[in-house]
Amino acid sequence: MSEAERRSGGGARSSDDALREAAFAAMTNAYAPYSEFRVGAALRSRRGDIFAGCNVENASYGGGICAERGAVMAAVAAGARDFDRLLVATEASEPTPPCGLCRQFLVEFAPDLEVVSVTARGDEARWTLAELLPAAFTPAALRRAIAP
Repeated sequence: MSEAERRSGGGARSSDDALREAAFAAMTNAYAPYSEFRVGAALRSRRGDIFAGCNVENASYGGGICAERGAVMAAVAAGARDFDRLLVATEASEPTPPCGLCRQFLVEFAPDLEVVSVTARGDEARWTLAELLPAAFTPAALRRAIAP
């Protein structure tokens, strides 16, 4: 059992319950007047802290932000940089993984992240971030020297 799971009262089940509750609470606050696709996300730090985000759309479309990136920004603003699990909540008929941009954003901080997606009906899917984003572009790629 991880330190975070011990802190949350034991076991992955109670830890997932806390993430699920935070993600669905954030989803209810989503601002999605254009797509009508509300998303909530809850990101858990390795210390056990949970940070939530929701999608916020904008009439200029490109100005919107996904729930997953919102959760990362809330975590970083609070000083957290190391994460082990993300739970995404939607009203979709099937569990929805993060979009490609969010996957790239997440790999910057947590290449070993476990991603859980849950629907309002209770359907669930789990992936590792490495499964969702194989051969990711990471900070290490920026340090590689090109041979002359």
